[in-house]
Amino acid sequence: MAIILFRILLVIAIALLIYTWIQYLKNPERKLRLSRENQGFYLLDEQNNNKKNFQLTYKGCLFIGEKYLGTTEDAFEVVDIHVTVKNPLELRGLTREDLYFLEQEILIHYPHASITWKHPINELIITEITKD
Repeated sequence: MAIILFRILLVIAIALLIYTWIQYLKNPERKLRLSRENQGFYLLDEQNNNKKNFQLTYKGCLFIGEKYLGTTEDAFEVVDIHVTVKNPLELRGLTREDLYFLEQEILIHYPHASITWKHPINELIITEITKD
């Protein structure tokens, strides 16, 4: 009887370990961190939760987007997004084309939104526009 109980507990422990490992691999925060380390693009967002900011990483730089709800012709949607950078020193090497790419990716998820870049990112956009 004790051997059967031990085997059942062993199977439960193995199942719990497998479940924990799968949850770790599916964790969006882990995916965001890996994307940041690998200089890739990843958008972490809960689109159904308008109060929660989204995070995105691109070329090793972590951006935070604040969503603001407003009205469109048909419904209430996210109409304004303010994007800031977590660490301004990470902006080194980013170009205006990179920022346009990020805008396009954000607009895929929020087509009615206008995007406002906060300091120091807006300085690059203003500088480039005045040079043209």
